[in-house]
Amino acid sequence: MQALFFVMGIIVVLLTFLPMLPHSHWLIRVFDFPRLQITIFASLVLSAQCILFQFDNALSIVSIVFVSLCMAWQLWWILPYTPIWPCEVNATTVADKDRTLTFLTSNVLATNKNSEALIELVKQHQPDVLVTLESNHWWQSKLQVLEDTMPFTMKCPLENLYGMHVYSRLPLTQTHIAFLVENDVPSMHANVTLHSGDVVRLHFVHPAPPSPTENTYSSERDAELSVLARQVSEEAGPIIVTGDLNDVAWSSTTRLFRKVSGLLDPRVGRGMFNTFHAGYPFLRWPLDHTFHSADFSFSFIKRMPSIGSDHFPLLTQLVYLPSHGQDQAGLDANQADQQRAKHLAKAHAKDNPSVSAE
Repeated sequence: MQALFFVMGIIVVLLTFLPMLPHSHWLIRVFDFPRLQITIFASLVLSAQCILFQFDNALSIVSIVFVSLCMAWQLWWILPYTPIWPCEVNATTVADKDRTLTFLTSNVLATNKNSEALIELVKQHQPDVLVTLESNHWWQSKLQVLEDTMPFTMKCPLENLYGMHVYSRLPLTQTHIAFLVENDVPSMHANVTLHSGDVVRLHFVHPAPPSPTENTYSSERDAELSVLARQVSEEAGPIIVTGDLNDVAWSSTTRLFRKVSGLLDPRVGRGMFNTFHAGYPFLRWPLDHTFHSADFSFSFIKRMPSIGSDHFPLLTQLVYLPSHGQDQAGLDANQADQQRAKHLAKAHAKDNPSVSAE
């Protein structure tokens, strides 16, 4: 039995060490995702070792120390997404509907045919903006019924799992569909005008993940996040970025995005809001994200019921209150962070002339 838990300790060390490698292959990057599960596994192994191992044995002590360090390392990444951490974004009870923006983000899963479930969520919660990911021509035809109440739209139906649609009750201007890194993976960009007359810049993204069935390396995803982060850092005014980043909240690349863009994460100090995988309760992590400038205060984030997709929809409400956000601060980027973002953005600039890595 002791030998079994010694081997399990080695597994914990390997699962913790692999994501530290600066390699973009999916076999390495996949271990960025299940940090919560690895932490739970490490805690069980550590508990068993403390009970079963003899403390007069140097090998046993070394194993316990290494498993403890691994668990502490994993906790360092995930604890900010628990209620014990200070909130990054101030909550507000100000009920100013004219300055409130509610949006529903949903990766619908292209093969999912349960469009009525999503339409019912929209009718029930009345978001100002609906963003759909993986939406193809079939989904576009089914969601057309929403245009009576959400007449401002952006549409990019694709059959490659990267279609994207935006439906809005509020006016959209300066709309633009871009292909930041890959020529078949779109992102959407627009200004939305609140009832108060304030204009908010919106960015909707869904980069391709590193996986055995899609991109072998995370380079394309990392490049898109870096390109967008550098672009956002140069924009003035209120900004919101939302979508399925195919990256977890606690990864080094998402942290780099937050540092370089200067945007805040309203989940910090509140919860993980795991949206993927809807079908496997014990294998879930936060893939769908919302980041925003300090101009906004937090109203709520809610994970919605399943609509038959592998992602849960995410409903977020923010209030535009610039004066309330003066003491809000996210992660700061140093020179090394800026250089890393520039390097990642440059990775695929040669493949897409529209990408600037300067």
